Order: sequence, then structure tokens, then C-alpha cells
Amino acid sequence: MLLVRWLCLLLFLQPAATVAHEIPQQLQGDWTVTHLIPTQTISCWGKRDAQRLLRTTLHYGTDSFRWKDHAVPGTQVTVQSMSAIQFHDEYSGGGAADSQIDFAQLGIRAPSVTIVKLSHADADITGATVEIPGDWALLKDNNTIILSVCNLYFEAHRR
Repeated sequence: MLLVRWLCLLLFLQPAATVAHEIPQQLQGDWTVTHLIPTQTISCWGKRDAQRLLRTTLHYGTDSFRWKDHAVPGTQVTVQSMSAIQFHDEYSGGGAADSQIDFAQLGIRAPSVTIVKLSHADADITGATVEIPGDWALLKDNNTIILSVCNLYFEAHRR
């Protein structure tokens, strides 16, 4: 009986994710990547790769997104709300020398955030990752999103 209660508690504490067919309205539109956020993370991208993302534009439609010449139609959309603790635990490493990321590093003062993940076929942007910039977006506020690419975090603003 104790095991059943423990499992129920673990399921309750897991962040709820919703699979949708459309990109949330708050994310739709054009966004310009303005800067790299300094964090305590280990990345597969170098400085040159990171610089290529700055000042570029992301476009999110109702069911697709685009960065430069990489257009991704008909994506599966996962929308998830996470608390500060859940976010740290999900996106930080487990060891003392591993990547550590939290709301404070990202300039987030809210108790929770919404993360939008867009599924797509693997892409070869730099040879170091299959991600496409913009396929993971954290909704910081109505005019600011945070992107994660290869464990680097970038801020983008609505155009």
C-alpha cells in the first residue's frame, strides 16, 4: 500500500504535458534572437555556432516554424508547464561538474513557465546537433522567449 501511495505521489509531481496540433497563440509570429544568456551549462556548440544564431529571425505559424532556410511544417507540439524546481531538475545534470540551469540564470521571476517543444525530423545545422533553433521555446513573457539549442540559452523578442 505504501508503494502505491509513493507511485501516485511521483505521478502527481511530474510536470503535465499536453500534446497539441497547433503552436500556442502566444508563440505565433516573428521573433528576433537578441543575445546569448550566460549560464552554467556544458554545450556541444562553440562560440562561432552561437554567434550564427544572433540577430536571426524565427517564425512560428499555427502548425509550423522556420529558422533561416529550415522550414518545419506539420510539427507535433508539446506544451508543458514547469515549476522552478522541476525545470532545474529536468534540465540540469546530476553531478557537481555537470551543467546547472535555473530560473535565476534565465532572468525568470515567475514561479512557473510554459515550455513549447516542436517535434521534427533530425536536422544538420552544425554537425553537432539535430536540433533546429526554435524547436524548444520557453515563454518568458508576452514579448520574450528563451530558446535552448545544444544546451545554450538565447533570448528572443517579438518583432
